[in-house]
Amino acid sequence: MKITLLGTGDATGTPVIGCNCPTCQDALKGTKSQRTRFAVLVESSQGTVLIDSGPDLRYQLLKAGTRHIDGVIWTHGHYDHFAGFAEFHRVQYNVDVYGLPETLEYILDYLQFLHPKKHEREMYEPFNLIGLEFTLFEVVHPPVKKSIGVMIREGDTKVVITGDTQRGIPQKSIDLIMEPDLLIADAIVPPTVEVKKHMNTDEAFDLANEIGAKEVIFTHLSHFFAPHEEAIKEYPLGYDGLVFEFPVK
Repeated sequence: MKITLLGTGDATGTPVIGCNCPTCQDALKGTKSQRTRFAVLVESSQGTVLIDSGPDLRYQLLKAGTRHIDGVIWTHGHYDHFAGFAEFHRVQYNVDVYGLPETLEYILDYLQFLHPKKHEREMYEPFNLIGLEFTLFEVVHPPVKKSIGVMIREGDTKVVITGDTQRGIPQKSIDLIMEPDLLIADAIVPPTVEVKKHMNTDEAFDLANEIGAKEVIFTHLSHFFAPHEEAIKEYPLGYDGLVFEFPVK
């Protein structure tokens, strides 16, 4: 199993249009501070699956050399997590898409012109794609009524992607995601910045400790962090193009 963080930015991405902060200025130089919108690529010997499809998807797939997608799992119906699916226009039709019924209904009202193949899935019910087991679990991301994270398993390997969430993840979800090999956690800001719909870094560290994650990486990052090379001295920040392979080589 191979996991690639295609995009590690929040809804605005970094650099933010019109911003002159040190991180945005660093990002303009093409450093790891430059973050496109959220998307995760999951690959196995049998195929390729996207977790979310942010607005920068065309650029991300070209950069990753990805030629075909076997499925897309949407965590929730926010623009920065689905809008890039439109980039499949005249490239790949009838893509298999997966998610909660409410999420699919909302997103496909906009993207129906691509005629995707809809596969409704419920929380906590595992399903198989590309030889891997996926399970959707409940998280808390108001005002979205139902938002999910995704757990991926291959043999004894477990990878957990929180999706967008506050710290108060339901206990049923906590019990499911215990002891992952890798936790990819929403940590949109450092603790000096107030946030309501997401976790800050302290909360993401706390979640990682609670579930006993062997490794944690932060994503969905804002420009409120210091430039990347400075910030990683304190936080395990992801960056666009970061790859994890299991079993670890």
